[in-house]
Amino acid sequence: MQRRDFLSSALALAAASSLPAAHGATVSGGQPWAPGTASLPALPKVRQGGLAFFSQHEFDTAGAIADRFIPADSLSIGGQEAGCATFIDRQLAGDYGQGATLYRLGRFVKGTLEQGTQSALTPAERWRKGLVELDQYTQARFGKAFTQLSGDQQDATLKAFEANTVKVSAAFDDGAKEIFEQWLANVREGFLADPLYGGNRGMASWKMLGFPGARYDFRDVIAKKGQKLEIIPTSLIDNTL
Repeated sequence: MQRRDFLSSALALAAASSLPAAHGATVSGGQPWAPGTASLPALPKVRQGGLAFFSQHEFDTAGAIADRFIPADSLSIGGQEAGCATFIDRQLAGDYGQGATLYRLGRFVKGTLEQGTQSALTPAERWRKGLVELDQYTQARFGKAFTQLSGDQQDATLKAFEANTVKVSAAFDDGAKEIFEQWLANVREGFLADPLYGGNRGMASWKMLGFPGARYDFRDVIAKKGQKLEIIPTSLIDNTL
């Protein structure tokens, strides 16, 4: 581009910026869309104690589930100590939990295994209803809530949900396995996500795996081929959470 042409285009841009500003309507929102609406429903209010979605009992149950999926061992802390329940609580209170990016207008038809769950339930609804199903099952079988069971009893319960042998509400298109898979996916995410989101406390999983985290670049180690680098992971926030 010739300098003269460049200056001419810059002048034209400056002139255009002096024109009266256009006033357009602001459109926001997400699924499910409906005629005449443009905003998402109000998010749940933050509960006392710092919880955004769960009740205290739900939070404790989610933590107990996380500890059975990811028990503490010589390599790392467990899922509960790593803050998986906190991560899930925050996610369910936001757009993810409300299914803001999901198609939810129906009709819903049971899909193939490759298509995954075809459900009208949001992740938040699946968790809340699923935890009710969990306690109903353990009360009927053991006379206790899930959080009061022994580790072996908790494992047996989760295995029953995974095997789809627990009878649950027809709202769950894929049965108890649908609940189990929601729990497992979110616990994994909470254990591996950046601590910014409430889980992976102290970057425990990153340290265990040797994952460097959110580093700006690797110029200081790129020439150290074949050497054990001992990189300290970097979070998007201070790792004191």
